[in-house]
Amino acid sequence: MRLEILPVLGIGDVAEGDDLAELIAGAAPWLRDGDVLVVTSKIVSKAEGRLVDVPAEEGPARLAARDEVLAAETVRTVAARGATRIVQTHHGFVMAAAGIDASNVDASKLVLLPKDPDASARALRAALRRRHGADVAVIVSDTMGRPWRNGLTDVALGVAGMSAIRDHRGEVDPYGNELSITQMAVVDELAGAGELIKGKCDQVPVAVVRGYLTAPTDNDGDGVRSLVRDPAMDLFSLGTAEARVAGLLAAATLPDRAPAPAEATSAAPVDADIEAALRRAVDEVAQAVADGTLFAPVTGPAATQLGALLDGWPTHATAAIHCRITGDAAPDPAALIRFGADVHRLRAALAAQGLASTLLFGPDGSALATLAI
Repeated sequence: MRLEILPVLGIGDVAEGDDLAELIAGAAPWLRDGDVLVVTSKIVSKAEGRLVDVPAEEGPARLAARDEVLAAETVRTVAARGATRIVQTHHGFVMAAAGIDASNVDASKLVLLPKDPDASARALRAALRRRHGADVAVIVSDTMGRPWRNGLTDVALGVAGMSAIRDHRGEVDPYGNELSITQMAVVDELAGAGELIKGKCDQVPVAVVRGYLTAPTDNDGDGVRSLVRDPAMDLFSLGTAEARVAGLLAAATLPDRAPAPAEATSAAPVDADIEAALRRAVDEVAQAVADGTLFAPVTGPAATQLGALLDGWPTHATAAIHCRITGDAAPDPAALIRFGADVHRLRAALAAQGLASTLLFGPDGSALATLAI
């Protein structure tokens, strides 16, 4: 495979209502079938009128207007640090400031992302094919940062005429190993290749990658939506501070009774990993609890015997932690309050180990509690 990356020169500034197909075809009459057109999202947004007015002068008024625009473009905040906001947009993209841009535009304007970048790519592809006879694939690209790595790179926001992903699953490598998870985001790679000659200050908003495709797909394809990861499968769906807040809120709202696992039975064995987890949880809170608070893990037959003595013992529970205040004298109200807080600290530590607990109380209101796990 031999690839060429060609700049499309002479497009000039783009304004609302401009016909991008005419501008690109006029600047690149040399387009061929099978070319991949990488188009900066900003000129798509300008042509589609995706601009908002803001005060031109830097100051509180401009900042407030920008914050209002950002809120309107945001589905949820993923991470925040100082003035920086990493958010999820209505498209599903996770990026800084929802992709709102103030570069290469009049100071009194902000540029938003295209409303539907896949639709924009499809419309541009159709216009070039219908009016100029060029059967090309179109990628609408924008710049994003990346977790764990410095530097920015261009990625695809929309695509038409090719698949966003090249799926190698089921193929066999030269060593005879079947590939099971390899899916390459080829449209992102092509967007990055186009950026090598577009640049940020050269006013080259369109590049052509030639040689990757022999021909575009007959249909437009599924678009970039296949690149947007399902939040349920995202191991990094929140920033560190936001995940910590979510964890604290979860700890603050622990239910008194643990939900029973569907597969659990009263004869479920006590696993050595569970015993180790109980010890870890107790050790983690040891420095935070009052001197008189005592936690004693109970496992194996002793847990079964304990369960027979306590009302409310869950049938699926296979272990417990006995919680009490040491000392001969009856605890005063302040000590009881502190004891309750200590027990909750332990329940939160157990939850962090993946162990749900049911809170059971001792008889006659004594300073005694048992966590059934």
